Amino acid sequence: AGFIKSPLSQKRLTQDSVELYCEAIGNPIPEIQWWFEGNDPNETYAQLWDGARQDRVKINATYNLHSTSTISIANLTSDDSGMYECRASNDPDRNHLSKSPKVKWIRSQANVFVIERPEIATHVSESSGKLTLSCNMSAPHPAITGHKWMHGEKMLEQDENTSAFTSYVINGKREEHSGVYECVYEANPQIRGQVNISVPPQVVAYKKSEHGNEGDMGVLTCKNPSFPAVTTWSWYKSGHGVSALLENASGRYIIKSSGDKTELRILKLDIEQDTGDYFCNGTNSYGTGDATVNLRVRSRLAALWPFLGIVAEVLVLVTIIFIYEKRRKPDEVPD
Repeated sequence: AGFIKSPLSQKRLTQDSVELYCEAIGNPIPEIQWWFEGNDPNETYAQLWDGARQDRVKINATYNLHSTSTISIANLTSDDSGMYECRASNDPDRNHLSKSPKVKWIRSQANVFVIERPEIATHVSESSGKLTLSCNMSAPHPAITGHKWMHGEKMLEQDENTSAFTSYVINGKREEHSGVYECVYEANPQIRGQVNISVPPQVVAYKKSEHGNEGDMGVLTCKNPSFPAVTTWSWYKSGHGVSALLENASGRYIIKSSGDKTELRILKLDIEQDTGDYFCNGTNSYGTGDATVNLRVRSRLAALWPFLGIVAEVLVLVTIIFIYEKRRKPDEVPD
């Protein structure tokens, strides 16, 4: 057996995860095992298995033409620091309890260093139509070579400043720029802080006016593009000066909701009962927001009226022409 790829040493922060990869070749196909030795001088190598360390260890292995194995450890602690060893062997006696293998296990090692995660104090301030996002990392921390500000996958700003403090300015109101922002410290390992701009739901209707035919199903939709997500959605219908709460239990209404969207379906639309204004209301820990959707229900014969109008016009024209032809005097015959 021989290694094609060996695991690489890595630095990680507490609460992060780490993944090590090993690949071996041989005939017959070798078996791969993972072993660990901690930094304690009295600690010896111990074999790792899938589900170890309170199910934080996951091992995936495939044996097809050659052997591949990946070990991943989630929610790292300082006790996870140490030497990780990938062992491979295709000796038939490799796992025999009394016989020692003729060909010993070949080994490839990688060190994993888990360092304590430094605390990052975050803050959002608003003044003169501007939002200022800031991060300040406490000591001790790794050497910093620069900063990045991210919003999702989009990079907003980048610098090569070595300070533990970094800030980013947004022009606009809080409601227009809600979301999750990240301050990224370029270091070994990379350190990220999260800055949240949180607002009450900024609910908007997908369409302010919806149309439906009598007897069909009507669909009304509202969205919440702001952060954080809506925890509770509700629908109301206005009528006679009051608003009635609509619920799934009524039988005619089906409400489907997620954190950023709600949908009201009305079965078998009725012109008299269902026409009117509907209100969608969203609530999160910062407040509430709502939007209005107007629903118009048309008769099933509504599409026929233009056609019937054209037919009526043609009939009137034909009638007028017929009467005119009947009343017109015959032309005089010349001598």
